[in-house]
Amino acid sequence: MPNFIDDSPPGACIFCRLIGGEIPAARVFEDELTLAFMDIGQVNPGHVLVAVKRHAATLLDITPDEAAAAMRTARRVALAVKAAFDPPGITLLQANGREGDQTVFHFHLHVLPRHGDDGVALSWPRKDPPRALLEEYAATIRREMR
Repeated sequence: MPNFIDDSPPGACIFCRLIGGEIPAARVFEDELTLAFMDIGQVNPGHVLVAVKRHAATLLDITPDEAAAAMRTARRVALAVKAAFDPPGITLLQANGREGDQTVFHFHLHVLPRHGDDGVALSWPRKDPPRALLEEYAATIRREMR
């Protein structure tokens, strides 16, 4: 991920400028709703970003159609990355908000080819709450989904 925070307004957003052709990008794929392009901060060869074209900061700001399009594009890119670079693993990463480690506030997914010694760590401390608390959390979320 980039080591900077870009929370600029929509017109100045680095991804909006990239999507609009104002700044260069190594484009991989484009459709009506998404653009896939090489991450300038390559973790491993084939590290691609998939962004929605319309400025939307997070997953909570995109439409269901944009979400579906982003996942379709990410899958298509992942298949091509697997064929081109044959990594033993692929991680899809999507972050929301500062506390979620989002650094560019324009919805995007990382399609990240993975190798056992690549230095990427996706781990967190497990808290293992009691089953009754998990059931309470699930009920709370179900209520909000109605």
